[in-house]
Amino acid sequence: MFTPAFAQAAGSASGGAGDVLVQFAPFAIIIAIMYFLIMRPQQRKARDHAELIKNVRRGDTIVMTGGLIGKVTRVVDDAEVEMEIAPNVKVRVARTMISDVRAKGEPVKDAAG
Repeated sequence: MFTPAFAQAAGSASGGAGDVLVQFAPFAIIIAIMYFLIMRPQQRKARDHAELIKNVRRGDTIVMTGGLIGKVTRVVDDAEVEMEIAPNVKVRVARTMISDVRAKGEPVKDAAG
């Protein structure tokens, strides 16, 4: 009844540039949704964690990524802190391995006092 030539000719009558935009619009929308729902909150969480690690000071109770809990006895440098995990047992740990600060410690001593 119908030949394949008529069926093929009917689909190609519209313009090609508009079809490309219509085809890629859903992908662009999905990428935008992924950015706002997944990537931005993850970046914010990483920024907050970096700030938390930077502000660790003597007397803070910290939790390491391995589950070790201890009290900071000394800040060695920007990359390490010394932590007491038991009475008279002190270990040096990398700041990047700190996962949480549970309790804030003593205030920083004044230079004059």
